[in-house]
Amino acid sequence: MRNFILIIRRFFNLILFALLEIVSIVLIARSRTIQGDDIISSSNAVAGIVYKKKTDLFYYMNLGSMNDSLLSENMRLRKIVDALHSVDTLKDFTVQRALPTKDTSVHVVQYASYVYRTARVIDNQVDNVNNYITINRGLKDGIAKGMSVISGNGLVGRVEYVSQHFASVLSILNTNKYQVSARLKDGTFKSTNWDNERPDVLVMKEMPAEAKVKKGDSVFTTSYGNTFPPDVLIGTVTSVEINKKSGRQQIMLKPATNFRNLQYVYVLDNQMEVERKQLTEPSNKKP
Repeated sequence: MRNFILIIRRFFNLILFALLEIVSIVLIARSRTIQGDDIISSSNAVAGIVYKKKTDLFYYMNLGSMNDSLLSENMRLRKIVDALHSVDTLKDFTVQRALPTKDTSVHVVQYASYVYRTARVIDNQVDNVNNYITINRGLKDGIAKGMSVISGNGLVGRVEYVSQHFASVLSILNTNKYQVSARLKDGTFKSTNWDNERPDVLVMKEMPAEAKVKKGDSVFTTSYGNTFPPDVLIGTVTSVEINKKSGRQQIMLKPATNFRNLQYVYVLDNQMEVERKQLTEPSNKKP
């Protein structure tokens, strides 16, 4: 106690000055003078800075728990995304093709009935000699070897191998597995092949000189060969080269399907294909 009194006596003038300054500041602040407004504004600014520093300190100290919370949320969202990636909601639909006619004396003959089965592409090749596409539907979903596959834009390929839940599709970007029977705008038809170099170039070789074709023409499939359904877009003509010796034309096509960015396809199940094959197979024909 004696030391406390000695300190007060020693610093009495300084303490008295500080108390008088505080009283003066309070009286000025409470008055409606310009000085009072300035003091209040300054004190509010100082208080705001102090509160901000306090908030920043608490925020920094709570970063650990916030990071844990974000990690938990990210993990939950990743589980949802993984679940969505492993499941597709796909719907099949049936399309029937018939010979249209307005003449009642002519019978309409149905020659194809297609079930379109949607599938997601889970693997895609474009740089091999024979390029395959893996889709996420198989025997369990009604997929069978030999079924045609198309995209929303045009021809893709043919189912080559099938397991219970997956299928491997040999795309039209192949060199020797099969050829596509193609039809020009004027009705001329011939097979088209991949040029074995670029996934955006198909070739129709040895076309007759009288075939009328020009850049920009669309090329479609035919029913010949029993490989693909007719009238599916194969691609568009990009250039025409003429052999000066033979007079034959070589036609370059740009595929309608973008094989570099293929995500979903349709697998065509022709419900009448079995009957057609039974009729056309040589073993079923009588001598």
